[in-house]
Amino acid sequence: MYFAQIILPLNLKGTFTYKIPDNLVEEIELGMRVLVPFGGKKIYTGIVSELHDREPETFAAKEIINILDEKPILPKEQLEFWQWLSNYYLSNIGEIYRFAFPSSLKLESETYLKLKPNVEINFENLDVNEMYLIQALEVRQMINLAEIEAFIPKKLIVKTINSLIDLRYIEVDEKISETYKAKEVAYLKVNKDVLRDNFLPEVLKSLNNAPKQKDLFLLILSKQQENEDIPVKKSFVFEEGNFSHSQLKALIDKGIIEEYLLQKDRLKSYEGKTEDLEALTELQKIAKSEIDQAFENDKNVLLHGVTASGKTHLYLDKIEDCINDGKNVLFLLPEISLTKQIIQRLEKKYGKSLGFYHTKLTDFERVEVWRKIRNNEIKVLIGTRNALFLPFQNLGLIIVDEEHDFAYRPREVSPYFNAKDAAQILAKFYSANVILGSATPSVESYYAAKKDKLSYVFLSKRFGNVDLPTVELINFEEEQKLQFTKGHFSFKLIEEIKGNLEQKKQNIILHNRRGYANVVECETCGYVHYCSNCDVVMTYHKYSREMKCHYCGQKATKPTVCPKCNSENINERGVGIEQIEEELQKIFPENEVDRMDVDSMRKKFAYEQLYEKIETGEAEIILGTQMISKGLDFDNIELVAIPKADALLHVQDFRAEERAYQLITQVSGRAGRVSGKGKILIQTYNPQHPVFKLIQENSTTEIYNHFLEERKKFLYPPFVKLLMIELKHRREDKTDRASQFLGSVLRKYLPAECVLGPEKSPIARIKNLYQYQILLKLPKGKNYENFKSLVLKSFEEFDEITGYHSIKKSVFVDF
Repeated sequence: MYFAQIILPLNLKGTFTYKIPDNLVEEIELGMRVLVPFGGKKIYTGIVSELHDREPETFAAKEIINILDEKPILPKEQLEFWQWLSNYYLSNIGEIYRFAFPSSLKLESETYLKLKPNVEINFENLDVNEMYLIQALEVRQMINLAEIEAFIPKKLIVKTINSLIDLRYIEVDEKISETYKAKEVAYLKVNKDVLRDNFLPEVLKSLNNAPKQKDLFLLILSKQQENEDIPVKKSFVFEEGNFSHSQLKALIDKGIIEEYLLQKDRLKSYEGKTEDLEALTELQKIAKSEIDQAFENDKNVLLHGVTASGKTHLYLDKIEDCINDGKNVLFLLPEISLTKQIIQRLEKKYGKSLGFYHTKLTDFERVEVWRKIRNNEIKVLIGTRNALFLPFQNLGLIIVDEEHDFAYRPREVSPYFNAKDAAQILAKFYSANVILGSATPSVESYYAAKKDKLSYVFLSKRFGNVDLPTVELINFEEEQKLQFTKGHFSFKLIEEIKGNLEQKKQNIILHNRRGYANVVECETCGYVHYCSNCDVVMTYHKYSREMKCHYCGQKATKPTVCPKCNSENINERGVGIEQIEEELQKIFPENEVDRMDVDSMRKKFAYEQLYEKIETGEAEIILGTQMISKGLDFDNIELVAIPKADALLHVQDFRAEERAYQLITQVSGRAGRVSGKGKILIQTYNPQHPVFKLIQENSTTEIYNHFLEERKKFLYPPFVKLLMIELKHRREDKTDRASQFLGSVLRKYLPAECVLGPEKSPIARIKNLYQYQILLKLPKGKNYENFKSLVLKSFEEFDEITGYHSIKKSVFVDF
């Protein structure tokens, strides 16, 4: 007997053992999808992860129902990658499967069965349940599991289906079960017999009494002869003339016109001309040789290039090398919607051999990309972190652009993993190379490069030796004392913007806070409006005239009187981007102010429209949150202003300084990319802060040394491994007890100094779930795996407590 370990799309620990039926032993392979019963009547699409002959000792293994693929849908490299993710990030492999696969390739209990075509059934050999099912299929053609329950006992459903599959009387209908359907387009062509042996005059003569049919026939004929390589779309004939479907049907019935269907991609391919690569500059050639040397030594590369240094140009050159070697490329971006320019550049280079994969695609579109990758039809794939799970056949290079970006490791999406780190592991399984690129690398990547775990390549100058922007700090406290301010802008900042506008140059204003005001407060009794689902104050959005919770999305109207004391003395506190926009419109009434944040970009094509306004110069002042620091590469932006820079540092996070540095540097890089006359104005109450001073001095080494000293002093990454455990439940007392118990178990196995907490999360309740956190600081190196095994042992002990099964436990490794 042979058995298989099957990965099911369920958030359960480990894989599941199934018996392989004798008729499937020769067909089954690793990476194939199979239909398997699970938990009574339910059936799931599983992935074969291991084949063996070890019969389970404690239970009788159920049989695999059927194989869904003729060849493996998942390469072994991906199976190894899934297993690594599961082990490293302490997540269930079924959860990874659910995240990795398009839902149309996963089948659950809506499995449809049908009779095999032209099958002769010997009813004498069937039991009563098998006869019922065959008779039902003869009447209904197709039937799903839920409908079978009406006439076959639940316990016997799988046995009955298996028996009829073994007899080759029935089969699983894949088209129905997968739900994916290829998009088909109708085309028309003139019957080839009409064009042969001078038959055309007779056809025209036969249509004299039907002038509309004749006109329709001539239109199709002329279009077909105009370009034989391009088929005539059915929709085209109705767009071109006043024809009816009955007239077309008449021509088809007469055998003059033929209608046929062609499968069409849902994704539009680039149709323009491709361009050759531009020559590298001398500095880029040096950087490329360093990258080549690193790859020869089997080392991945951290490409640290100042903004506008030509990192993308280097990427393109290495992509070209990879394609010439017959291999494929994965180009990871943090957010697909904010990268229009880089996509345009790649489209012009690689045309139809370029593909895209991200969450904004429909499920059917994702299936099409999946199949193209499996069939090796796409040479360069641009994608977000989801693209790591595609079934690459011959991966040679992974580029992680803006490797520092926190969009690569969102905590809100399960399973949690850092795409930058995962990309390097995936590359190992494929024997591929990796380039991590950024103008502001993460502290961990910079440290790894300095420890020679990554090869460090530095581009210190902008393309064309264009000067970096100058940075000026404005002491806002002094400006206020001298009354040289207007709202939240100093006179100096206003004059700089005004002078830039007079020169017909564009300006960027960064303010990384949504809404109009952080708090709406009663001045009489101090009442503030909290979200009823979360322990956060609701933010006032003036343009939509509502209070919003940015965690659960709850909305409410702004109170005109205090609900507690009935006072009308209601005021707004805190400064959001809408308030900055209002001030700018008052200060510069003659100029266009455009806002880029999550709220203003919700409408369809909003980003594309703003992008076009910036490109044409119509947008004079562009105000934005952190969105504005990505993907804007325009010649006419000369000034970047940050009116409330201190807010970037006042965040309860050990990475606050690093993030502030990265955001300021990234948005600064938008200025003076061509002229070299860019200017950055940072308005702050604390101009002596080391982050602001080091940004002004443009001292890369010193600022990273500053971050590393702070991290080493207080024991934070990259000097330790951080694991954060989060417990959630609707009852606070139960969450508190569970966290205290888990904390005590962890201290039983781990040194006391490694376990911090439990404590309430910084926001104690979100979406009506109370949250407690335990932070683990574990030593790096050989001992780490031992400590992690003890953490897993602690989880097992915690999970044995029946009363805590309703507690939702999340683990974030290297968060």
